Amino acid sequence: MINGFVVIDKPAGITSHDVVSRVRRILGIRKVGHTGTLDPFATGVLPVAVNDGTKAIPFLDESFKSYQALMRLGFATDTLDMTGRVLSESDWLTISRSQLDDVLLRFSGTISQIPPMFSAIKQNGQPLYKLARQGQEVERQVRQVEIRELAVLAFEPPLVSLLVVCSRGTYVRSLADDIGRELGCGAALQELRRIESGLFTIEEACTLESLEEASSLGKLDALFMTPSAALGHLADVPISESGLVKISHGIAPQWHETGLGDPLKREELQLVRLTNHGVLVAVAALDWAASEVPRLVLKRVFV
Repeated sequence: MINGFVVIDKPAGITSHDVVSRVRRILGIRKVGHTGTLDPFATGVLPVAVNDGTKAIPFLDESFKSYQALMRLGFATDTLDMTGRVLSESDWLTISRSQLDDVLLRFSGTISQIPPMFSAIKQNGQPLYKLARQGQEVERQVRQVEIRELAVLAFEPPLVSLLVVCSRGTYVRSLADDIGRELGCGAALQELRRIESGLFTIEEACTLESLEEASSLGKLDALFMTPSAALGHLADVPISESGLVKISHGIAPQWHETGLGDPLKREELQLVRLTNHGVLVAVAALDWAASEVPRLVLKRVFV
């Protein structure tokens, strides 16, 4: 049975949900989900979880994501990208590279950002994009996001290509709109391509067509990352056979049923992988409770 994650290179023009539906059909598996939505016009890294991979999603480290963004100067749209209705056009001819560099410095580090109306964020149970399509605009809560890297890849006005490395929850469309406002000419995204989402990269991504071909040839294993590998940022705690039996019944094993003689470095509620012969069997927290030996608290069981 196929378990784990496959990185799909999402094409433009379809939703992330559409990708999940295609993967379900290709694999003939119902238990499929994605780890983070990409806008329909965007392309690139969309990690898709299959079977036990769906259980591992809450424990992934996707705190930072990387994008290649193509920004068009001189436009402001209702969706903050060039698929939307143009609200205004402005002269961009006087914008210089040095002006752009100065403005980009203001958007490095921790910044405040207002999510766009055309987003899946819910307010009073209603997605904002549905309200936006009805012509409504509501107040949105300002959020703090981190821009770890913001670099110019190409400056060919009115087009500017940027590398954006940002925290989870950042809207690159909003970033482009804010940059355009600071420049005084407006800006909207023309293209957006995600190249990294945590440990998932574009280099390991495959197209939906490649996935379908691999499925027909029985070569899916080469495209999938195991749940254990996907949670490689968590310390590995090997579990004995007696510990495995306990876990299969929802009972946390004792520390002496691990393959580690000495406890890990003391940290409150540190998450770890519990594995048996390299296979992920559970995610657990270490609860020290003023003891020299931690108590294992099961967070998710995979067997």
